[in-house]
Amino acid sequence: SGGIDSPVAAWRTLSRGCQVSFVHFQSFPYLDASSRDKAITLTQSLTRWQYKSRLHVVSFGDIQHKIVAACPAPLRVVLYRRFMVRIAQAIAEQERAEALVTGESLGQVASQTLSNMATIDQATTLPILRPLVGLDKESIIDEARKIETYETSIEPDQDCCTLFIPRNPATHSSVEQLIAAEEALDVDALVAEGLESVELLEFSWPEVN
Repeated sequence: SGGIDSPVAAWRTLSRGCQVSFVHFQSFPYLDASSRDKAITLTQSLTRWQYKSRLHVVSFGDIQHKIVAACPAPLRVVLYRRFMVRIAQAIAEQERAEALVTGESLGQVASQTLSNMATIDQATTLPILRPLVGLDKESIIDEARKIETYETSIEPDQDCCTLFIPRNPATHSSVEQLIAAEEALDVDALVAEGLESVELLEFSWPEVN
């Protein structure tokens, strides 16, 4: 995302010698393109640590709309994330990447409980690395300031995670619940729809004007 956490998670992964390919989910045209603009700025900034980067921007709004229309409201956020990791896995396979990386921190929001993380993990065969899982928010903010992504991350935007958020999102979910909810959806078709929407952007450092 264009928030505080994801860039720090990416930087921590880069600092361990990994090459990172970025994926951003946006809900345009349901929301404006501000989150895409932030993702571009943040990717360019993080490219300082690997000299060349690729950013895959996925249009996710229509997929979210179909989830909202067919599935129980409390499970929406976890379902969003299950589809995100499925789409990200397909992109990772194209990029020959060996893992997914997220900015999740344990207990920070409703979707980031152990139970929900486990049901999200079940949607992909790739390992999901969570470099921030044990950090509190203040520690993450301190790192964001250090790597100079904080000021961009706090700029106002319309993030896809704010679209169609239920009043009471589930803090506990089971794989069985999620699979049952997904029976109302054409999972493969929605993943294909996300992949067809991808906008690929490339970056280098120093930035070429």
